[in-house]
Amino acid sequence: MNTTEDPEDPAHPAHQAPGADTLRELDERVSGCRACPRLVRWREEAGRIKRPAYREWDYWARPVPGFGPEGAALAIIGLAPAAHGGNRTGRMFTGDRAGDFLYAALHAVGLANQPEATHRGDGLELRGVRITAPVHCAPPANRPTTGERDTCRPWLVQELRLLRPTLRSVVVLGGFGWQAALPALAAAGWEVPRPRPSFAHGARTTLRAVEAEAPLRVFGCYHVSQQNTFTGRLTPAMLRDVLRSAAEAARL
Repeated sequence: MNTTEDPEDPAHPAHQAPGADTLRELDERVSGCRACPRLVRWREEAGRIKRPAYREWDYWARPVPGFGPEGAALAIIGLAPAAHGGNRTGRMFTGDRAGDFLYAALHAVGLANQPEATHRGDGLELRGVRITAPVHCAPPANRPTTGERDTCRPWLVQELRLLRPTLRSVVVLGGFGWQAALPALAAAGWEVPRPRPSFAHGARTTLRAVEAEAPLRVFGCYHVSQQNTFTGRLTPAMLRDVLRSAAEAARL
């Protein structure tokens, strides 16, 4: 499949995402997306060049789908896969230090069966939690453009729609994720107030469902990037506190 930036192209996420009736089908469609030429070039180049420590790896080098069970009550929304983390392993937050930090906290609060995430097939299971991102391809310098975010949005919208019957809380990691998540939540069936709530670590807001469904609790948390965790801006205890609150809201 060639890359396409044309929203009228049948291969564009705007057409591909709404047709996915299950999370498994959505994940398969996400994995084949080539809508953003800059991201396609970058993720594939990272897979060819590789880091010396991973030269024996066969990089995934495709869009990384969400991870976690269908019927999840809690969603975690990040930013985008890392070039030598999720882009290498094919699973969200797997194979890098940000993932080490996140999964250790999830395990500590009882939302994962183990604290490590090294590769697909490592036995990791999430308990009532689905992890996803507003951008599914690794971007240069970990910075997707707003256009790439918007092109990728239909995947997140459909994922949230499919989770809506069971989803009760969301943790959003970082300001970029927050700005991407709120419009996606609105498109997926929740009422986002105007003006939109501002991002902050510890921010909390409740979104009413458009239809007669339970409200959604949304929690803000600093991203688990090394620039936050190495400097102490985000500590393990801070992350665990947010995850516990979100799990309680989701009744996990």
